[in-house]
Amino acid sequence: MALSPEIEFEDIEDDSEIIEASQTYKIDFENGRITNEIITGLEAIKQFVYLSLHTERYAYSVYSHDIGNELQEVLADKETTEAYKKMEIPRLIEEVLIYDDRISAVTDFEIDKQGESFHVSFTVETDEGTLEIEEVLGEDV
Repeated sequence: MALSPEIEFEDIEDDSEIIEASQTYKIDFENGRITNEIITGLEAIKQFVYLSLHTERYAYSVYSHDIGNELQEVLADKETTEAYKKMEIPRLIEEVLIYDDRISAVTDFEIDKQGESFHVSFTVETDEGTLEIEEVLGEDV
């Protein structure tokens, strides 16, 4: 005789999709430090975009291979033309950002060559809203 009743429970499957909010620690990029402030939503996605654009892929073992970009390789290549670099920049930026589930599209690229660097602006469509991003690429190559 069992001490507790034997009851069979039916497995309940939950088919609803769980959407987790973006939540991370804020990075103080000027001082190179992680703060104790928690950021969420569009601000967290903007930080992810900035981090991805300023981190070379495979260069730091602390990051997964999903973080970072391969822009430096293209921008530093002295044998490729300016037209080729302008063609590759949107593809490489979209490639590094679009894998994130919070980002649905990367569009409206505008690229201007100024000196040795490229001034790039584009739009990032996210679950939280739209981000307008402007960056200077290749100035440290």
